Amino acid sequence: MMSKLFTFLIMILCALSVKAAKITVVDEQQQPLALVMVSATPVSGYTLDRSDSGYPPVGQTHRSNPTYTGFTSELGLIDSDGFSGEQLIRYRLRKPGFKDLTIEKPANVNFSLVLEKETDLIALAASRPANTWLHALDMEEDLKKHYIMQCGFCHQQGSMYLRRDRSVQSWEETIYRMVNYGARLADDAQVILPELLHKEYGKLNANPELIPAGTKWEQYLSKANITNWPIGDSFSQMHDLLHHSSGLVYVGDNLQDRMYEINPKTGEYQVYKLPREEWDQYGGLLGARLKEFPKHETFAGIHSFAESPIDGNVFITASYQQRIIEFNPRTKEWTNHHMDDGYYPHTLRIDDDNNVWFTLALSNQVGKFDRSKQEFTIIDLPNRSFRESITVTFMGVLLKLMSWGLPVANWAPVDRDSTGVPLPYGLDIAPDGAVWFARLHADSIGKIDPQTNELTMYETPFHGPRRLRVDADGGIWIAAFPESQIVRFDSDKEIFEFFDIPVNPIGSETPYSLNIDKQRKIVWVNGNTSDALYAYQYSTQQWQHYPMSKRVTFTRDVEIAGDGTVYTTNSSFPSWHIEDAQPSLIVLEPVGFSDSK
Repeated sequence: MMSKLFTFLIMILCALSVKAAKITVVDEQQQPLALVMVSATPVSGYTLDRSDSGYPPVGQTHRSNPTYTGFTSELGLIDSDGFSGEQLIRYRLRKPGFKDLTIEKPANVNFSLVLEKETDLIALAASRPANTWLHALDMEEDLKKHYIMQCGFCHQQGSMYLRRDRSVQSWEETIYRMVNYGARLADDAQVILPELLHKEYGKLNANPELIPAGTKWEQYLSKANITNWPIGDSFSQMHDLLHHSSGLVYVGDNLQDRMYEINPKTGEYQVYKLPREEWDQYGGLLGARLKEFPKHETFAGIHSFAESPIDGNVFITASYQQRIIEFNPRTKEWTNHHMDDGYYPHTLRIDDDNNVWFTLALSNQVGKFDRSKQEFTIIDLPNRSFRESITVTFMGVLLKLMSWGLPVANWAPVDRDSTGVPLPYGLDIAPDGAVWFARLHADSIGKIDPQTNELTMYETPFHGPRRLRVDADGGIWIAAFPESQIVRFDSDKEIFEFFDIPVNPIGSETPYSLNIDKQRKIVWVNGNTSDALYAYQYSTQQWQHYPMSKRVTFTRDVEIAGDGTVYTTNSSFPSWHIEDAQPSLIVLEPVGFSDSK
């Protein structure tokens, strides 16, 4: 009898030791605070081996220390799941209009906290996302859209790094450097913007009350969960990702030529280095582009991912080389597939016949790799003018001059249409097999008949069609980058339908990419400037907004699992712009639209 009682007591003690902490959050009047973002991170956890030039070595299993994030209920309550026992946890509490609060507690200790209102106007403005500052810039509309298009390519405009007070000379030097990186900022804008940005950010910093509030957080967020799995470092750029049919997630570090194979449930991962050829040069075909960047191992430039529907092999674009790369996830073998034509392989997708289709951003082409024949077909896209045809024809020569360190991009005249670089960008395969693509600088989308390679072009009545996806009914959804919209193109009726992203202030978002949960009829949108993901269920015409747990969350791609879980990466370039300078795989467990009303 005594032994049974002892066993029962031990079971109770064990249960108590592993329970999740219950946290209560109130305001200064002791009233419950709903929708407080609570992020929990272990103070000490797994120690990461960084013996390979600061990164985890190949051939070993590594594990990240996660940050789990949730939101308090209407009663100001939240269970801090994910950790247990006496493990010391660092909790960060955040709510718009209130001061952040950070505290360390054992994982199994219940506690209550008081959040204080933020009354300092400077601190309040500083806490608001970049889109609110970008909106507050007083700038002529067409110039602002052009500025967003060209200066929001790799990182947020309006973030803490960009809105600080800079001299006109500092802005001139920054813009010169960014044009050398590849921004196609028009000549007139290069002249206008240094003085204008100096003046406008000076005005906003001196008058923080001009910065509006961000997007309102809704109560359905209390049912959502976000996990951040840290990968790479502040010199990484976690560009695109792939949720594989195996359940693993593949992420590419564009600046370090590494691929991460991650178990998103446990945080365990393997690191792989892209295969190099003996003739590969440091920096690839754009050797001098990153000469001022303090640390990189770019030879190939890992970019976009797609999984073969036939054998599950993973295909990757190497943007700094004339190749696409194949990875066998079962044998871990790599194969480089070389092509003689085309520059800057960008976005790729694989059709049901196992052909790999991809855009060639700098040579104004779309490529196809026939896996059965091991052959490439390159399709030329129409140029907009004779001048553009000359630039496209001699792109290889221009890239060679740039690789020698000549600032060709700074010397060449640039107009607001980016004549010479129409930039084929996003690409997807429709249910009928047609290949659809977008040209970011040419304000156009196109369709390729996969049987005949016949090309049909459509001008877009909006600027900046970036990445696109095709829904189960054949509708083409497009991220309209400088327009703060997503757009659906009905190819049968040849009609564009526009959907404003519900960001506050309206019109201040820069959607980089999107993807479609075809089962649930949801378009997931990367909210690059507001630190958020957006979901639009087109069957019910409802929107959801999901704030991410870090400021300066700049995402370029989004993937959806069969159960509706959503994956993205914080891929700001540079990553030291991120709030904690740490890129991560972000896992969002969203709320069903029927539960969000």
